[in-house]
Amino acid sequence: MTTFRQLLKGRFAVLGVVVLVMLGSLAVRLWGMQVLSGGSFAAAAEDNRIREVSLPAARGRILDVKGRPLVTNRPVMAVTAQATVSEDTTLVAQLASVIGVPVDEITKRLSSYKAERLAPRILKVDVPMQTASFLAEHSADFPGVAVEESAVRVYPGGSLAAHVLGYTGEISETQLAANALPDARIGDVVGKSGVESSYDKVLQGEKGFRRFEVDNQGRVRTVLAEGAPRAGKDIRLTINKDVQAVAEKALSDAIAEAHRQGFTNAHAGSAVVLDVKTGAVIAMASAPTYDPSVFLGGISDADWAMLNKKSSEYPLNNRAIMAAYAPASTFKAIVAMAGLQTRLITPSTTFQCPGFWTGMGKQWGKWCWLHSGHGYVSLHKAIGQSCDGYFYNVGKKFYDAKGEKLQDFARTMGLGAKLGIDLSGEVSGRVPDIAWKKAYNKNYPEYQQWLPGDTVNMSIGQGDLLVTPLQLASAYATLGNGGTVVRPHVLSAVLAPDGSASVETSVTVISDPKLSATNLATLRSALVGVTTTGTGRGSFVGFPISVAGKTGTAQVNGKDDYALFACYAPAAAPKYAIAVIVEQGGHGGSVAAPAARQIMSKLFGVKYKTIHTTDVSR
Repeated sequence: MTTFRQLLKGRFAVLGVVVLVMLGSLAVRLWGMQVLSGGSFAAAAEDNRIREVSLPAARGRILDVKGRPLVTNRPVMAVTAQATVSEDTTLVAQLASVIGVPVDEITKRLSSYKAERLAPRILKVDVPMQTASFLAEHSADFPGVAVEESAVRVYPGGSLAAHVLGYTGEISETQLAANALPDARIGDVVGKSGVESSYDKVLQGEKGFRRFEVDNQGRVRTVLAEGAPRAGKDIRLTINKDVQAVAEKALSDAIAEAHRQGFTNAHAGSAVVLDVKTGAVIAMASAPTYDPSVFLGGISDADWAMLNKKSSEYPLNNRAIMAAYAPASTFKAIVAMAGLQTRLITPSTTFQCPGFWTGMGKQWGKWCWLHSGHGYVSLHKAIGQSCDGYFYNVGKKFYDAKGEKLQDFARTMGLGAKLGIDLSGEVSGRVPDIAWKKAYNKNYPEYQQWLPGDTVNMSIGQGDLLVTPLQLASAYATLGNGGTVVRPHVLSAVLAPDGSASVETSVTVISDPKLSATNLATLRSALVGVTTTGTGRGSFVGFPISVAGKTGTAQVNGKDDYALFACYAPAAAPKYAIAVIVEQGGHGGSVAAPAARQIMSKLFGVKYKTIHTTDVSR
């Protein structure tokens, strides 16, 4: 008879085998971990013990064309703290009292994910020496808190050229996701707009590093090694800070003049100055402007909201490249040149302007800005007096000629497409045509047909035509340099440590409209007539430099007229082209043209006095 012990014996045998198998498996696993994978586990343990964070480099300086600083750096003291400081609410409260930063703001920064885990969080930049000394003397009372030397951007001119220079800030998640800056990490300060953004890789420099030993809780025990960062390279711009200051002052004065004339809604505008041969941007002003220093150390929510309010006219927008306007009568110079080039008109072509034009039938009649009419008008007089009636006839000729010769010519002059300036945010403007109108009205078939009135409206710079101030200045530069569209640029050179140019910007030709020298001379004579006997005469009386320019007054639905003026000078041997636009500023001849003269006075060393004129035109 089988006993109970004998029954259990088999079961114990099975259990013993299972135990032996498990122990064998554990032994094999232990052998594998210690012998086969020992090196990798040791390295992982070392990685857990040793941590490293990057140290930012000082950004390179931004200089004007003469080497004068527009943006530089200033050493400051910054209060930093390890993220673990947030666990001690008493310490946070004491620190808030000392550095004058609210507790909730400190807590927010300590817990921010926008920084490397072990990197110290910056709590306040540019602290007074008294505060820095107090924290250093009482370091035992503030564990995890340090005072470190840092560098912040300095803007010697305040808001001067703010839209060209741009501002800096912490890299965004969008920028990281787009991998726009491959070497960037969370928490890095990068260029956000303007030159700071366009040439961020040059200005950034090379990061340093700091290597820590940490305990099993991830807390810093000691610093093992440091590698110093290398500062970024300096860059020299084409901007002349003296001319830039005058351009901004001229724009401000133009807005004030618009108010004096009763156009109290004028608050914004732009002015651009180009070298006609190289495309170098000598000055680029946009109003309203802003102070880039508000972004240092992180902009407050209140300041950010103010900069993005509609009532503030969006001062962060660089209107020279980010806004597009109807060019109004400044476009008549382009229409005239297109007519001459295509032989639809000649210098002697004459049309009658009775004041009310009925070339498309009385039911579609259009007024000239001078309702009494200009009488019989030649091309020279049509440009000088800005006669709408003349250009209505030219526009009708372009329509009757079939095709899109006017649009094609405008595009060869650099309109309707980005010029490719080395600043972010440039818009294309618009040269409307049959395809555009059909696409724009895709849901309204009855509005898709291109009509004679579309070309006629475009012939006086109205309708659906839009240009940026930069494009307008570039078009006049093309008329001034003999017919070459040159890419505008703001970078002159990247500088080597010794101050010499290691990389220089070369002239880039965008297109060659192949303008006839005879036609250019004809148009130049007519444009000089604008400033000597025509709609811009009052602004240039007594000016010793011959200026070839054109006034413009754009009609905008629901708003006051926009004032425009574009020109190049000296007329016989052009050096500079200028475009000025004042939103809701009224008349180009009495508001925008004086601003251009003010800028020209600085360029040519002519004494300037305030001009008040009643010149008006469309």
